[in-house]
Amino acid sequence: MTTTYSEFSRNADRVMDQIATACDQVGRPASEVKLLAVTKTHGPWAAEFAARYGLDRVGENRVQEAVDKIPQVDPKLNWELIGHLQSNKARLAATHFERVQSVDSAKLLRRLDQAAGEMGRSLAVLLQVNAGSDPAKYGVELAEAPALLEAALQLPNLQVEGLMTIAPLSDDPAIARQTFANLRQLRDEMADSFGVALPELSMGMSGDLEAAIAEGSTQVRVGTALFGQRPPWQPQT
Repeated sequence: MTTTYSEFSRNADRVMDQIATACDQVGRPASEVKLLAVTKTHGPWAAEFAARYGLDRVGENRVQEAVDKIPQVDPKLNWELIGHLQSNKARLAATHFERVQSVDSAKLLRRLDQAAGEMGRSLAVLLQVNAGSDPAKYGVELAEAPALLEAALQLPNLQVEGLMTIAPLSDDPAIARQTFANLRQLRDEMADSFGVALPELSMGMSGDLEAAIAEGSTQVRVGTALFGQRPPWQPQT
């Protein structure tokens, strides 16, 4: 462990203040934006710190990493998958995660729906959209998103709660801002055309959460600003 709880608590206070300030600047209540603590490559202590602070959910990038950690932490904590998910791990993801944010294909939708149905549960999902047209990022292109939503709405065991995106890496803050604006506009258009509520916009991380909040983010995903630099992931054996 490289971070004490006192250090984490101070970091979390700063991030919460940052969220509140960003919301105030655009006339939004701070309660509209939730913080998802990303515990990627940190030990179970990171998730325990988040729970102790009062956060009710954490985000992980790898299915197996979460599977290793979940039995070691507060069972009331909810886990969200934010990293790329291969369809052959859909059952494992549906078993262990409260929500999967990184759904980017019809094949993955079908696998998750089948797994959730066999477990007798409804699985919450977000559709991942490459709203910045970044070849280095996963997610469907903006033009392909309506077809993916249509496919998702036909599956009985999935609950589509909104959209997720990751902005391209860039020194130009306008690029992130435009990416987030693209996702919000897409959400508004699809909610109207399909007649469904898509309340969640998961967008914004440590370096660009202000721009994301200005464009309507309802959840920011923060890791390094809370827990410090990430160590390499070492799978348990």
